[in-house]
Amino acid sequence: MKKFKLQNERLFFTILILALFIIFLLYYNLVFSVVFARNAFANEMIEIADQNEDTIFNVQKILLYSSANAIDNSEDQSLKDMSICQYTDISIYIDNTSSITELTNENTIKQLYIDNIVATSNADIGTKILNYKNPLDFGKYKMIEPPENNRIDFKIINTNSENENNDYANPTFYTDCSNPISLGYMNKDILKNYAVSQDANTVSFNGKVLQEANINLDDINYTLTFKIHIVNNLNQKFIYNMKLDINLNDNNGGIYNGYVYRGKTTTGNEYRFFKEI
Repeated sequence: MKKFKLQNERLFFTILILALFIIFLLYYNLVFSVVFARNAFANEMIEIADQNEDTIFNVQKILLYSSANAIDNSEDQSLKDMSICQYTDISIYIDNTSSITELTNENTIKQLYIDNIVATSNADIGTKILNYKNPLDFGKYKMIEPPENNRIDFKIINTNSENENNDYANPTFYTDCSNPISLGYMNKDILKNYAVSQDANTVSFNGKVLQEANINLDDINYTLTFKIHIVNNLNQKFIYNMKLDINLNDNNGGIYNGYVYRGKTTTGNEYRFFKEI
C-alpha cells in the first residue's frame, strides 16, 4: 500500500489552523454570543426590577372631556362655509406619595416632557394634534397648534412666588405633582365647506354638529399614544407609555348629545412609571 506524503507540511498545518479558527469564530457567533446576549438581557431585566421595587410615580386618574365645534369661515357669517373639528381635553393626575408619604428629592419633579406622540383613527380624515392646553380652558373649545418637534416641555413650578407670576398659557407642572398634566387633542377639518341645510338656520357648536353633518363616530374614534418622561430632583429618570383608546359613542348617543365626560381611576402595575437605568 502506497503511503500519501504531504508535499508541504507547513502549509498544510497553517491551513488547518486557519480552518479551525474560522470554525471557532462561527461557533462563537452562533452559540456563545446568543448565550451572552441572553444573559446580559436577563441581568438588565433583574436590574430594572430591582430599581422599580418601589413605586415612586404612577398615573392616579385620567379625566376626558370630548366635544366638537363648527368654525364659520364665510365672510358674512352665513353658516355656508364651516369647518368641523372634534376635540378632547385630557387631565392626567400623577400620584407621588404611594411609597413616600412626605415630599423629598426622590418624589418631586425637576423635569417633565412628553414625546413620541401618535394619534390614529379608523379613517384618515382631518388633522390630528396633541399639545398642552391651559387647564382654565378645560371643557371649552380652544384652537391648539402642533408642538414643536412633536415634544411638549413643561415649566416646573417650585415656589409660591413662581406660581403667582404664572399665567398657565404655557405648559406648567408643579414640582409636588399637585396639579394634573393638562393636554388638548384636536382633530380639525374633519369636514370642510360644511353648510347648514335650507331646512335649518342654526347649527350646534358642540358634539351635536357631528350628527347634523352625518359624521360617523366610528371613523373619528381614535387611539392616542405618547411617552411621559419625568426627572426627579435626584436626577433619576422615569418613563410611562400612555395609551388612550377614545370611544366617542355609547348606548345613549355619546358625543351626539353634545359632549362626553369620562373619568378613569387607575390601579395596578400597568400605570407605574418605570425608572430608567
